[in-house]
Formats: sequence, structure tokens, C-alpha cells
Amino acid sequence: MATIHRDPSRNSWGRGTWARLLGQILALADNRGELLRHAERAWASATFAGTRHTIALTFTGDEALAAGERLIDALPEHEFDISGHLVADAMVCAVEHSLLPEPVLTVELEVLLLEDL
Repeated sequence: MATIHRDPSRNSWGRGTWARLLGQILALADNRGELLRHAERAWASATFAGTRHTIALTFTGDEALAAGERLIDALPEHEFDISGHLVADAMVCAVEHSLLPEPVLTVELEVLLLEDL
């Protein structure tokens, strides 16, 4: 079962935005990943406001594992299309492989999503 952690202090502009972000990330992996957890926290600089998202996904089985590897390769250069927002940074923070009892790949991503004014 997926565990989703949300910061109650985050601003309301992003309601549902994280789901659109997640949908595009999962599409990069042929919808083979399973959400383990999502955390979101407010982010701001002198000129921009947004949220930083940490997303952990797991891929079980050979085909899913291959899809997860494609996600790892594609994520840093992917052009996201999220209305009213832009992805300023998307990176893979951690990757864990295990082989027994079946191949499993766990990937942790961090994405900085900015409000597009």
C-alpha cells in the first residue's frame, strides 16, 4: 500500500499538481512503477515559489525493472507539461536493486516544481 506524506503548511496553489507530476513520471516508466511514498514541502527563493517533491517508486519483475531503468535514464532531460508550473530540476537521488525472491528496483526521485507566473 502506498504511503503519502503531505506537508499541511504547503500553499494551496498545488492542489492536485503532485498527482499530475506523478502521472507524468509513471508514464516515463510505462506505468510499471508502484508509489511507495510521496513527500512535498514548500520551496521559495527571492524570485520563485514552488514545492520540492520526493517520490519513491518500486518496480517488481523483469519488465517493470527495465521500465524503471528507462525512467532513470529519461528523467533528467524530460520536458514535463504541467499547466501553470515548470519543473526546474528533476533528479534520481537513490537506486536500490534486489534480486531475491524476484527482481525489485526501488527509485527515489526529487523534483523541484515552480509556479509559472
